[in-house]
Order: sequence, then structure tokens, then C-alpha cells
Amino acid sequence: MVVEQIKDKLGRPIRDIRLSVTDRCNFRCDYCMPKEIFGDDFVFLPKEELLTFEEMTRISRIYAELGVKKIRITGGEPLLRRNLYQLIEQLNEIEGIEDIGLTTNGLLLKKHGQNLYNAGLRRINVSLDAIDDEVFQAINNRNIKASTILEQIDYAVSIGFHVKVNVVIQKGVNDDQIIPMIDYFKDKQIEIRFIEFMDVGNDNGWDFSKVVTKDEMLNMIEEHFNIEPLEPKYFGEVAKYYRHSDNGAKFGLITSVSQSFCSTCTRARLSSDGKFYGCLFATVDGFNVKSFMRSGATDEELKEQFKALWHIRDDRYSDERTEQTVANRKRKKINMNYIGG
Repeated sequence: MVVEQIKDKLGRPIRDIRLSVTDRCNFRCDYCMPKEIFGDDFVFLPKEELLTFEEMTRISRIYAELGVKKIRITGGEPLLRRNLYQLIEQLNEIEGIEDIGLTTNGLLLKKHGQNLYNAGLRRINVSLDAIDDEVFQAINNRNIKASTILEQIDYAVSIGFHVKVNVVIQKGVNDDQIIPMIDYFKDKQIEIRFIEFMDVGNDNGWDFSKVVTKDEMLNMIEEHFNIEPLEPKYFGEVAKYYRHSDNGAKFGLITSVSQSFCSTCTRARLSSDGKFYGCLFATVDGFNVKSFMRSGATDEELKEQFKALWHIRDDRYSDERTEQTVANRKRKKINMNYIGG
């Protein structure tokens, strides 16, 4: 396969695509899908509005010809998408794709994990925002205990998955969970990554006062553990990694607010309703790939469209984030359940 490596307006190559396979989730975390907005009567996308697995595979194959090497499956909660393992099987057949990962809240890993592993999936990121049951239940608003997710993680590891844990830290909500979570996962040699609270979507009540910065987290951690920084493993790596001096276990800090990484962002996103976005913080006018495909576009026409979308990409929202830019974009960004993390 001949790869035509493309770059955007800021010279950033495309390396990754994130495929949101559903807008549904079985949690109601306040920073993503608050229950006041996404109540029992909320109308989610009907099946025909979602991209099919065949359409996602076709898109991914064309993107591989443009330099994409990594695919991440997101949601919503992707394990709610029926027969997801079939998509993994199809993606694994694409020449040039070197890595496929999945981000999940972990609740259904025991139910679907073996099928996904058999289909060729090897990497899973589990979102777990507290290790204390009461704190976690207050965050997910579904009365689901942290211990339940920890059991699911243990199961995933036992059948061979490489698991990372993602934690979104909010000041006064779960910042007291940082040390106990590091302590727990350090002994299990499972990477944990703490993420600065971001203003994704329209409904999470974000402001700067709720952010615990990377430096603040690092100061807390250094009071309890002997650690040393690690060099980035590749261009565009979003986490700043550290290693425990005693047993070599690693953890990461994702500094999307205090130290943005827009300059090395290599990710394109396909929302659950089939639209292209060049940024997690994009406004709601993404290009409708689904409609373009279903109108009869050829592979070559799709390829030219994907090239054009990347060539005009100049998103660098986190670089430009201020109180004013946050206010200007309020109510205009795509919600996280459509575009993933």
C-alpha cells in the first residue's frame, strides 16, 4: 500500500482516528452526560443514523492510505454497541493499521471482553474517576461501585488485555482520590493517567476554578512517592509520564488545560452520527461524512474529501483557551457522548 502522508495548516500529520460507535452510555457522569440533561426520556440516535461497521471500516481503510496508523473506538459507551467485536475483526484486516484501542467505563467487560479479545483487540482504556465506592457512585449517578469496575479490570487483565486507567480530576470532587488510586494501581503495574478537567461539550459546568493542574497533582504525588520523569515515546503523546523509583510502575498526567498539546495533535474524529471533526472542542458544524458516503461517493472522492478536510484544519483550541474563548463557545461545541474523549 502506498501511503500519502498529509499535513494540516499547522504542519501536523494525521496519525490517529477516533471512531465514536454510539451516543448512548449507562453512566450519567456530570462532566459528560449529566442526568439533568440526559434523563430517562432523552432521545438518542436511531440505529439508521449511526455509521455501520462496514462504513467505519471503509473510512478507516481510506484514512490508512493517508497516514493513519492508530484507531481508537469510543462512544458514549462503546460496549453498548451490539456485536462490537465484528468491527474489531474488520479493522484488524486493514493494511497499515498498527494499533486498535478502546475506551470504556468497564462495566460490561466481563460480558464482552472475551469476544473482543478473540477478535484481535488488545488495548483498553478504562475510565474510573474514583476508587472509593461512595465518591464514584456520586460521580456516575448510577449507583455503580468502584469495586465493581475494579473486578472488571482484573478480569480484562486476566484474559490478556493491556489496560490503562483514565481519571478526570475535578477540584473538590475527586482530587482526594489521586494518592489512593496511584497506590492501588502501582502494585498491579497498571498505568493510571490523571486528566485535567476540560470544557468539553456544553453541559458540564466547567470553569477554571474546578481544574486541578498537572503541577498541583505532581506536587501532591511527590509528597507520597519517589518518582522520575520519562521521555515521550512518540510524537503526539498526550500524557507526561513518570515512573516509580521502587518498582518501575508508570503513571501519566494529561495537561489539556495548563500545558496544551495542540502543536502535536494528530487526531481526527468521527462522531457517532457520522461527522468529521478535527478537534475535541470543535463546534457543531462538522462535515457530514455519512451523508457524503450514502449519496454514492466513491473511495477516491472520499479520499479527496478527507485530504481537503485535513489540509484546512487549523484547530488549536487549548492553546487559545481563555475565559473569553470559553464564554464565546458556550452552547456551540459538540457534546462528548457524540465524539468520545
